Amino acid sequence: QIQLTESGGGLVQTGGSLRLSCALSGVIFNSVTMAWHRQGPGKQRELVAAITPSGRPTYADSVKGRFTISRDNANKMAYLEMNDLKPEDSADYHCAYQRPNGINGWGKGTPVTVSS
Repeated sequence: QIQLTESGGGLVQTGGSLRLSCALSGVIFNSVTMAWHRQGPGKQRELVAAITPSGRPTYADSVKGRFTISRDNANKMAYLEMNDLKPEDSADYHCAYQRPNGINGWGKGTPVTVSS
């Protein structure tokens, strides 16, 4: 059984920080790409950040310099450190995985609300 569980969302003031966590079980963790997506009200889901099995990260232009994605292969965890948060960052954040064979999935999501 594949399980993907996110946590760490909440309410924060503009300029604040949050750390999102994602635990993945049921797959070979060090073989999957991990990513964070977000979807705000009335908006399309967008890729925020991704990290390869070897730890190479990519970021959306809107979060470069503010967010950091990381992974702990030993503990099968992925993280998204979010700094200098802005109201436009408010969204449901979903952790995702992609296997080498292309099979992927998303978690239920954790909400992030940034107040002005």
